[in-house]
Amino acid sequence: MRILFQGDSITDGNRYKDEEHRWDLNHQIGHSYAFIVNSLLGLKYPEMKLEFVNRGISGNTTRNLCERWQEDALDINPDLLSLLIGVNDCVHPVKTHVSVEEYESNLLKLLSLSFDRNPNLRVYLLEPFFLPTKDDFAQRSSFWRDEISKYSAVCRKIANADKRIRFIELQERFDSACEQRECAYWIWDGIHPTECGHGLIAEEWIKAFETDFLK
Repeated sequence: MRILFQGDSITDGNRYKDEEHRWDLNHQIGHSYAFIVNSLLGLKYPEMKLEFVNRGISGNTTRNLCERWQEDALDINPDLLSLLIGVNDCVHPVKTHVSVEEYESNLLKLLSLSFDRNPNLRVYLLEPFFLPTKDDFAQRSSFWRDEISKYSAVCRKIANADKRIRFIELQERFDSACEQRECAYWIWDGIHPTECGHGLIAEEWIKAFETDFLK
C-alpha cells in the first residue's frame, strides 16, 4: 500500500525535496506527523509492506496544490491520500488568500482528478486547525477561530458526501488537549504543531487507519 501525505508546512516537516537528495532516506519523510505515522505503522505492521511518500510543501495553499498535483500526486498514484491543507488559504495576506468558495472548488478538483486516476483511492481529509498562541492571534482569536471553522466545514461536507473520504477531526482534539496543557505546548505559534502536537495528529491518523484497514 502506497500512502501519500500532501499539504503545507505542517506536513512538509522540513523534508529534503531535491531529486538529487532522494537517496537520503533519513530525510525524505520530514519530521512532521507523517514521520510518526511512518515509524509507528512501519514498526507494527511490516507485513503490510507500507510505502510512505511525503510531498507537503511549506506555504502551500490549495491553489498551489492544483498547480503541482499531476507530478506530486497523480504520478505517484497512491492507494491512500492523506491531505491536510487550509490554514494558508485562510490566514495568508490578501494577495495569496484563498476564499472559502475557491478552497472548496480547489479541493473538489484535486479529489476528482485523484479518483479519476484511481477509483479505488481512499482519502483522509484532515481538519485544518488553529490555537491562539501568537500575540496577534491571541488578540483576534475569536476571529481566526471563526475563519478557520469555515474551511473545516468545507472539509467535513466533502467527506460526508463521499464514503471513500474520511474526515479526521483535529480542532476539537487540540481544544481538549489544551485542558491538560497550555495551547503553546501543542502548537507553538498558532499554526505549527510542536513535537507533541504532531504526536496528537499522528495518533488520530493511526486510529483511523487501524479502524479502516485492520479490523
